[in-house]
Amino acid sequence: MRRAVTLAARGLGSTSPNPVVGCVLTDPAGRIVGEGYHRRAGGPHAEVHALRAAGDLARGATAYVTLEPCAHTGRTGPCARALIDAGVARVVFAVGDPNAQAAGGADVLRAAGVAVEAGLLAAEAEAVNAAWLTSVRRGRPHVTWKYAATLDGRSAAADGTSRWITSPESRADVHRLRAESDAVVAGAGTARADDPHLAVRGVEGALQPLRVVLDTHGTAVRPGARVLDDAAPTLIAIGPDAAPAHGAETVVLPLAQQGGLDIAALLAALHDRGVRSVLLEGGPVLAGAFVAAGAVDRVVGYLAPVLLGAGPAALADAGISTLSQALRLEVSDVVRLGPDLRVTAVPAPKEH
Repeated sequence: MRRAVTLAARGLGSTSPNPVVGCVLTDPAGRIVGEGYHRRAGGPHAEVHALRAAGDLARGATAYVTLEPCAHTGRTGPCARALIDAGVARVVFAVGDPNAQAAGGADVLRAAGVAVEAGLLAAEAEAVNAAWLTSVRRGRPHVTWKYAATLDGRSAAADGTSRWITSPESRADVHRLRAESDAVVAGAGTARADDPHLAVRGVEGALQPLRVVLDTHGTAVRPGARVLDDAAPTLIAIGPDAAPAHGAETVVLPLAQQGGLDIAALLAALHDRGVRSVLLEGGPVLAGAFVAAGAVDRVVGYLAPVLLGAGPAALADAGISTLSQALRLEVSDVVRLGPDLRVTAVPAPKEH
């Protein structure tokens, strides 16, 4: 199953609005006879790739799948039926399918006499498929907030300079995150200060994410801005009174009570476009708005061994006025990248 989870991760960034799924087939002696993963939306599912690789050796085999095999016919046929027709004797899946349209594969398999087990390495399979699972369960994209900061928590120096706080290794890793995301989001402050490009570079075979800039007043993205080139599609989100942007698609969003664009409305608009994963690369103000809206599902911080002592903090006002309101996180991963540390964390479960 752990191999199936690893395979599933290969589909990150290319399967939306579908999930990432991995599948491994073993013969009765436990030898791997076929494996596969879902590579792109509309293409064969993981189980079909694995069955094709196994051929006749699939008969009597055990299938380890990261997500419950689907039971419906969409752009492809039901995987539960494909497993049955191939003669697979046992299916072990990690996570049940929360999508009512596709669920029920386990029942179909059992009705055909296939032994079925659920829950193996569920946490690992949920983590790799967090974007799709969040979209089904919460009706909005999964949001990762990425930031770079000094060890004393500064995202820029007092004079506003911020290039480069972190190392080339960290910056390359950010492009991996972009490549795994459906959309990359930045705000007006970042657009004015950095003229960001927001496209993926240096990742072979990557699909370019949708570049999204929140420009409430329609004044930050100017003609000639790097996000207006043809490297990737771009969407400019503006407020009701702003003029449409030139050179990019525009979406008009309502304003939040505290000012700025409504984050929930933004995520709903992106979800309607098939966006299942968002990489938030905006500055401290936009990050604070997302945290205040309860719309951050994962934090990836790149911490450089640098001290500034002054300058903007990595996170601005997030609507938290006392320690008891703090957003507590659980660290899931710490990796050294060149001289930097990459810390990955997710919101801790709330205590009742």
